Amino acid sequence: MMNTLHAELNRLYLCGAPGGTDPDKEAPGLVAPDGRVRALVLALARPADWNALSTVWQGVQTDLELPAPAIAVNGIDGYQLWFSLGEPVPAAQAQAFLEALRLRYLGRVAPQRVGTMPAVDVSAPGKIQHAPLVPTLQQGTGRWSAFVAPDLAAIFSEEPWLDVRPSPEAQATVLSRLACTQPAAFQAAMASITEKNVGNPEHHAVAGPAPIGKSLDPKRFLLDVMGDPSIALHLRMEAAKALLPYCEGNLDGKSGS
Repeated sequence: MMNTLHAELNRLYLCGAPGGTDPDKEAPGLVAPDGRVRALVLALARPADWNALSTVWQGVQTDLELPAPAIAVNGIDGYQLWFSLGEPVPAAQAQAFLEALRLRYLGRVAPQRVGTMPAVDVSAPGKIQHAPLVPTLQQGTGRWSAFVAPDLAAIFSEEPWLDVRPSPEAQATVLSRLACTQPAAFQAAMASITEKNVGNPEHHAVAGPAPIGKSLDPKRFLLDVMGDPSIALHLRMEAAKALLPYCEGNLDGKSGS
């Protein structure tokens, strides 16, 4: 029987295998069998800095009109923001969105302090890595990752962990206040933040080329990812794979006849 925490994780972040609740199917996880994801994780560590990451948390709500992401401490050295999508998207599209957020809000933070998940394992092309599900015991520290309420986030800057296992009921309560981002809102936010990055030369100077694509059309967006040489090759490969279902006719969904 599913407890309240599992129910909230399933509602917000997990991708069930095709066939829904069939007990013979693979248990739901953060990456669907087709490589799509609903959970997008942006992390800031070494050191944990809630003042910096809170600009993202606030900005996505005020600038992009998205639901608030969950806030988590990773049990080691930093914070995470967990974004929830109502419908899964290809990992490359999720990665591009997180990179756009990094450029927009964390452009002056050293890139090695910022983590984004999902990501493709460059040592095993086609394998998608994701963040450990929260809450999790970190074997290296013996401490726990946990979701935290926004009004308590700042107190974990010195110690971004819990010493004991967080209560599943309390974790479920934190997550119950969150909503999923619906597809139209996600595409609108992607277009908006990309446009802001393109129009702001500071981000080009600080953090390199801005992400591609202003179109709300996800096929056009993936084409732009695939064709942009400034984007990492493994992400362009993921975009190409995500486009395969559209290739029987042409990318406008026409038969060509």
